[in-house]
Amino acid sequence: MQHKTIQRRVTNAFADQTLHPVLNKIYAGRQIVSNDQLDYTLESLLTPEKLPGVADAVRVLARALTMDQKIIFIGDFDADGATSTALGVLALRNMGASQVDYLIPNRFDFGYGLSSEIVNVAAQMNPELLITVDNGIANVDGVDTAKKLGMSVIITDHHLPAARLPNADAIVNPNLTSSNFKSSALAGVGVIFYLIIALRSHLKQISWFQDKVEPKLSDYLDLVAVGTVADLVPLDKNNRIMVYKGLERINGGHCRPGIQALLAFKNRNPGQITSSDLGFVVGPRLNAAGRLEDMSLGIECLLTDDHDHARRLARELNELNLRRRQIEEEMRTQAIEIVNGKEFSGTLPAGICLYEQTWHQGVVGLIAGRIKDNVHRPVVAFAKTKQHELKGSARSVEGLHIRDVLYAIDVKNPGLILRFGGHAAAAGLSLKESNLELFKTAFIDEVERQTDPSVQSGIVMSDGRLDESDLSLEFARLIKHSGPWGQGFPEPVFDDEFDVLDRKVLADRHLKLRVRIKGSNKVFDALAFYQSESYQDVDMAEGVRIAYRLDINDYNGLCKPQLLVEHLECRGR
Repeated sequence: MQHKTIQRRVTNAFADQTLHPVLNKIYAGRQIVSNDQLDYTLESLLTPEKLPGVADAVRVLARALTMDQKIIFIGDFDADGATSTALGVLALRNMGASQVDYLIPNRFDFGYGLSSEIVNVAAQMNPELLITVDNGIANVDGVDTAKKLGMSVIITDHHLPAARLPNADAIVNPNLTSSNFKSSALAGVGVIFYLIIALRSHLKQISWFQDKVEPKLSDYLDLVAVGTVADLVPLDKNNRIMVYKGLERINGGHCRPGIQALLAFKNRNPGQITSSDLGFVVGPRLNAAGRLEDMSLGIECLLTDDHDHARRLARELNELNLRRRQIEEEMRTQAIEIVNGKEFSGTLPAGICLYEQTWHQGVVGLIAGRIKDNVHRPVVAFAKTKQHELKGSARSVEGLHIRDVLYAIDVKNPGLILRFGGHAAAAGLSLKESNLELFKTAFIDEVERQTDPSVQSGIVMSDGRLDESDLSLEFARLIKHSGPWGQGFPEPVFDDEFDVLDRKVLADRHLKLRVRIKGSNKVFDALAFYQSESYQDVDMAEGVRIAYRLDINDYNGLCKPQLLVEHLECRGR
């Protein structure tokens, strides 16, 4: 554990006397130096003019609307793709488009993105315009196929481009090399939201809404918030504004029926939803559809205006998520056995590659993430997708850009990787099964070359110790609603020494401790999810030092503060 180092000039620059002093310190530790950085009004949102490709895309879309063209959205099979697709469909329908539909590639049949195969499927729906959301930047062949079939193509994506761009009519992506847009961290749903903002502005200029109801774009911010948080993109100021305003709508009861129905599984009091609820309740249930079956189920849940229908679809999504959990748990146990087995006996390599023939391709990304968190190294987990072909999902540690690692491997070993794409924290790839060992060697070599050894130490950064008086329900609520917290703007972590009064294992995998602050009478529950094995040697007589997030247990309506364990060390070891 290490405490964040905060330069005095930063602390002095941001000294808001109206804030709790601990909150002042927390914000300073996240490089907040002025109240402007906490201005989450919509007026502070970046305008779309500098987003690359947005003007070209608006021209293509405006022509499609005025000519009443058939428009098909091609989405991705994760929560970002689902919210992007739903937002695009809803917005265009509300702007007067009469022929708007969507198509999501089934990951098991078509794989990711605008492939030539999925374009041929889309062609059966007779579209005149294809719009990708959260994909497309790498699909050169798919775009060429669409153009040969007479379709126009708009790509909206946030993933990093390769050297060669698709020959689309417009490409909207904040990560193009030509970009002057000040938020490269937009999720896919943020990109399509910005395109819709620019489109509405253009349509107003040409008096499109003279005989139509002009849509209120803030109505879509609940979808933007869900997709942004679920996709784990960095919450820079621009993303925080959209998530904050989306949460405001959700807590005000003004969100999509499907989001309300999915949040009901949290049993959270109305008006108390936070960004973590979007990431841990809504996101996984939407993702479960794309991981195990067909993301169309998740999109229909987001599109419907019927609350009863939304609840039925949400129950189906919840059942899929329960199945996903079971599959993940079995795979996680196998992955841990591999890491602890002969292949990795002794010192672990700089990068870890895992493969088991029976693994589910929709769940390997979760396994890569779980193991990455345990071993503090980048991990690629593979599953078999076709005969002699593997699909890998990679998750990286802070400080190592995993897509750049794959790019470097591809340059040095032409043909080794069949396909790849992604961003800094996560990426996907495909390779021949016979090339797995070659890839493992290349991956370790490249990770070693690009990695600072300190990132493998598993250091937990703490915001410091809380005074006993702040270990309260009131302060926990203050922290929860002082975000939105998320990737790149992490929820505060505190640390202290505790005596252990009791310990038990829940559901064979979670550790629950009853702890008391050393030298105090204050007692708390401390929960370490999926860590029963990691902390099985906790000695109740020794006591522990815990890095934790201050949380609220509102089970059965009885609210009290609790600790969510980020890291635990036994005293005296």
